[in-house]
Amino acid sequence: MKKYLIILFAIVTLHSAAQKQFSVLDWKAESTLNSYLVQQMHVQYDARRKQLATAFLSSRNMQAYAAACRNKIINLLGEQPLKTALHPAVTGTIEEDDYKIEKILFESFPSHHVTANLYLPKTKKPSPAVLLFCGHEDAAKATESYQQTAILFAKNGFVVFVVDPVSQAERYQLTDASGKPLTRGGTTEHTLLNEASNLFGGSTAADELWDNVRALDYLVTRTEVDTARIGCLGNSGGAMQAIYFAGFDSRIKVIAPCSYLATRERTLELTGPADGCAQMPNEGKEQMELADYLIAAAPKPLLILAGRYDFIDYRGTEEAYHELKKVYTVLGQPEKISLFTYKDGHGISQPKREAVVGWFSKWLQGDSGKVHEKKANLKTAAQLQVTSSGQLASGSRTEKNIVDRNMSWYRSWLTARTSLGSIPIKDRLPFIAEQAGINYLDHKIHVENKGIAEQEGIVFHKNILRKDNEPPLPVLQVLPSTAATRVMILCGEEGKAKNVMDTRAIRSLLSTGYAVILCDLRGTGETEDKAEFNDPKYYNREYRNAMLALHIGRSLVGQRTTDLLSVFDMIATDKQLSGLPVEITASGITAIPAMHAMLFSTAAKKLHLAKNIRSYEEILANPTARDWYSYIIPRVLRYYDIPDLEKWIGPANIEYVK
Repeated sequence: MKKYLIILFAIVTLHSAAQKQFSVLDWKAESTLNSYLVQQMHVQYDARRKQLATAFLSSRNMQAYAAACRNKIINLLGEQPLKTALHPAVTGTIEEDDYKIEKILFESFPSHHVTANLYLPKTKKPSPAVLLFCGHEDAAKATESYQQTAILFAKNGFVVFVVDPVSQAERYQLTDASGKPLTRGGTTEHTLLNEASNLFGGSTAADELWDNVRALDYLVTRTEVDTARIGCLGNSGGAMQAIYFAGFDSRIKVIAPCSYLATRERTLELTGPADGCAQMPNEGKEQMELADYLIAAAPKPLLILAGRYDFIDYRGTEEAYHELKKVYTVLGQPEKISLFTYKDGHGISQPKREAVVGWFSKWLQGDSGKVHEKKANLKTAAQLQVTSSGQLASGSRTEKNIVDRNMSWYRSWLTARTSLGSIPIKDRLPFIAEQAGINYLDHKIHVENKGIAEQEGIVFHKNILRKDNEPPLPVLQVLPSTAATRVMILCGEEGKAKNVMDTRAIRSLLSTGYAVILCDLRGTGETEDKAEFNDPKYYNREYRNAMLALHIGRSLVGQRTTDLLSVFDMIATDKQLSGLPVEITASGITAIPAMHAMLFSTAAKKLHLAKNIRSYEEILANPTARDWYSYIIPRVLRYYDIPDLEKWIGPANIEYVK
C-alpha cells in the first residue's frame, strides 16, 4: 500500500509540474478576476462619490439626488406585478391581556400566499402601525427576538405586522411532494430562486419587497390602523428588506434597520457577496450604495441600530451613518437621524428593541419617554403558524410558488422575444452587448510573449493578451508545420491545461492545417477562483465573481465573450493567421460566451459545443442544480434565449459534441 501511494504521489507531482509549465501568467493568477471586478466596482462608486459631493452643496441638489435614487430603485427592482385581490383570511387568534395576535393569510399575487402575524393592542382608537421584516432565521415570525419586538411595540400602543419572508417558516418554495424543503436553510433557497428570477430582470429582493408592499396594502385596510402613521423596521436580512422598502413605498413614515446597514463597496471587497436576496444585478452600474435607498426616503425619521461586535462591518455602518447624517443636515432636519450602537453582536437585542420602540413612539406618537421591556409571553412556532400543515407547499395543491411564476413568465415572453430577431443585425448587436456587458468596440490588442513550452514534441507559444480596462488573458498558440489554412480556438471550461494533455487531438488539428489557440477565458484555468472563497451553500463554484459581475453590470457570459473577441483581435494582427476562417470549441460555462462571440465576429465560421445547456428553460426547470450563476444574463429572457442564438448563428454552423 505504501509503495502504491508513493507511485501515485509521484504521478500527481509530475502531472502538476507538467501543467505548471503551461501557465502563462507569472503571478497568483487565481485572484486576477476578483481583483479586476473589485477595481471596476471602485470606479463606479468613485463616480457616485463625485455626484454625492455635488448633492451636498445645496438642499435643492440633494433633493434632485434623492429623486434620482428613487428612479434607480424602480429600474433595479424591475417591472412590478399588477395589484390583484389580497383574499385575506384570519385563520386563528391568540388572546393576551393587553394585546391579541391574529394569524393572517393573504395573496401577494394570484394563488401565491404570504403568512404573517398581526399584533393588535387592545385600544379603542386607530393606532400607529409597524411592519416588522424578519431576518434569515428559519422560524421567521416565531423567532424569539421578533416576538419580543412585536410584543414590546404592541404593549406601547402599536399595531405590528410580522411577515414571513419567502423561503422561510411556512413559505418554502423548493420542496418535495410532501412539502419538505429540498435545500438546507432559506438563504440557499433565496439564492437559487434569485438566479432564475434574474433572467427576467427580477430578483428575490424584488419578490420580498412585493410581498411587503402587499402586506402594507392589507395593513391599511384594518380599521385599527392609523394609516398616516406607519413605519417599518427589520433585523439582518429583514433590515435589508427595510432599506429597500424605505425608498420605494412613500406610505412609510419612519424607518429602522438593525444589524445590516454598512457600505456595499466595503462589504463586497472585504467579505464578498452575501445571499442571493441581499443584492440586485446592476446596483454598481447604477452607482447605488445601501445608503442611497435611505437617501431616497430622506428626511423621514431614521434610526440605525448596530452591534459594535457584529460580523456586519461596523466601520461601514459608521461611514453610512455619517454620510446619511450629512444628507439630513443639508436637508435641514439632522434631528431625524440617529445611530444606536450597543456593545453586542448581530441581532435585535433588548437594548436595541427598547431604543427602536422609543424612536417610533417619538415620531409616531409624540412620546419621548423611556421604554422598558418586561418579560414577554412567547409562543412556539406551532402556536403562531397560519396554515394547518405548517407549510403552504403541502397545504394546497393550487399554491403557485416562485418556480411556477418564473415558468409562467417564460411562456409569456416566448412570443415577445421574437421581436429582437426581426431588427437589423447592426441594431441587434449593440443591444445584446449592453444587456450582457460585452466589450466589442475596442479592437486594440497588445500581445506579450512569455516564452514557449513543449509537450511530446509540440511547441506551444505562451502569450498574454492585454486590453485597456480588461484583465489579462493567458493563451497558448501552436502553428502547423506548413502554412495554416484555418484557426481553431479551444476554450473548454476545464481550462487550457486539459487540452494541452490531449496531444493526439492537437496533432490531428495541426495535420489538417489548423493553427491552434488554447485560452483560459477569465475565471477558468489559471484564473479560476479558489474554492474556499465560494461558500458551498450557494451551489456555485464561482459565486463571488459571478455576483460581483452582475453587480457591476457585466455578466460573466459577457466578459468571457469579450475575451474571445480579444482572441479574434489577436488573430487579426497576426500575419500568419489574419483573414483565415476561425472555429471555436467550447464546453460548459464557456459555451454561451462562444455563441455570443460568433455573432460579433465575421471571421467566426464554425462552433463546436459540448456539455452546454440548450435553453435557459433548463435553469428554470432545475433550480437546485449547481453553477447556474455562471450562465446568467439579467433580463435575457425578455429578449432572447439560446435557441435564438442558434438561429442567428445558423444551425449549420454549430456542431454539438458528446
